[in-house]
Amino acid sequence: MALRREERPDEGYWKDFLSEFHQRQREEAVRTSGLLGKLEGARSWFTDLGPSKWAYGAGLAYAAVTIGFLTLPRGMEYNSPAPTPVNRQFTPDPALPTEQLDQLDLSPAGQGSAGEQVF
Repeated sequence: MALRREERPDEGYWKDFLSEFHQRQREEAVRTSGLLGKLEGARSWFTDLGPSKWAYGAGLAYAAVTIGFLTLPRGMEYNSPAPTPVNRQFTPDPALPTEQLDQLDLSPAGQGSAGEQVF
């Protein structure tokens, strides 16, 4: 143990180790980021699936197709109603705001006929 404690790596060992590590990380990122990397990832994902997962996936796909088959209506024709033009002009009734203001009793002693309260 004493001999092991006395051994020290060379001066630039850690710097070289770190640069090699980062270089390997960059190479791995380039390898996995391209189209071939995506294909390799998909291949490894499919090979990692066990038979039970394939059975579950097939069962879910079968259930989805069956539900879709049973819920989609067959032979029904849908006739949409005829479009009607929309009148986009607004003609305000000039008496309406005046009547509403006349109903208000803004005196501090009473309540107006529209039901407002003075606090």
